[in-house]
Amino acid sequence: MPIAIDERIFADADALAVALAREVANDLRAGIATRGGAIVALSGGTTPRRFLECLSREALDWTRTTVTLADERWVPPQDPRSNERLLRETLLRGAAAAARFVPLYADAVTPEQAYAAIAANVAKLPLPFDAVVLGMGTDGHCASLFPGGDHLDAALQPHSSIRVMTMRAAGADEPRMTLTLAALVDTHALYLQIEGTTKRDVFVRIQGGDVTPAPIRTVLQHSPVTPVSFWCP
Repeated sequence: MPIAIDERIFADADALAVALAREVANDLRAGIATRGGAIVALSGGTTPRRFLECLSREALDWTRTTVTLADERWVPPQDPRSNERLLRETLLRGAAAAARFVPLYADAVTPEQAYAAIAANVAKLPLPFDAVVLGMGTDGHCASLFPGGDHLDAALQPHSSIRVMTMRAAGADEPRMTLTLAALVDTHALYLQIEGTTKRDVFVRIQGGDVTPAPIRTVLQHSPVTPVSFWCP
């Protein structure tokens, strides 16, 4: 059965970035207005760079905003592949540098060694999120919920009390730390950012019920709110 999605299409990546930043900023403003604080989970990789730069320029009370990641590669923040580094280069600058950032990385050789400390920090996050922004790989993964991941089945349990897990998978270049499905769908707004025709074709098949298991489909199916996809060629 097809998944109900609010699909928004843009002419190019710049237009998409501006619109998505405005939408997420509005969600954060609403959280601040109603609860006195806001929280967002963001994705790394190459696709969200423009969006994050636009979000950093949005006018809102960043001092009352908490930012965390949907997942993290197990590399130090100085590494070019670090999602934390991406956020610090694009989002957490200017006025947005005042936001509270909760990382999914700690100084340890393996994610398993740092798991207890990171899980304790994630457990303190004031969920639900005001917004979660996900990307998607051509294999159908989102966050670090990879097909074939060593803890994928546990991470996709919708009623789990566990918010974060370690993940190792053949499709990942390094070990990961990822929010679970239960954490990702504990949100007032869920966005999916997709760019390029290849990923669009993959997503259309997944959305329509492709028989191939795809973690992104499982996450979207369990969202309590209608997911919104932002796509450009």
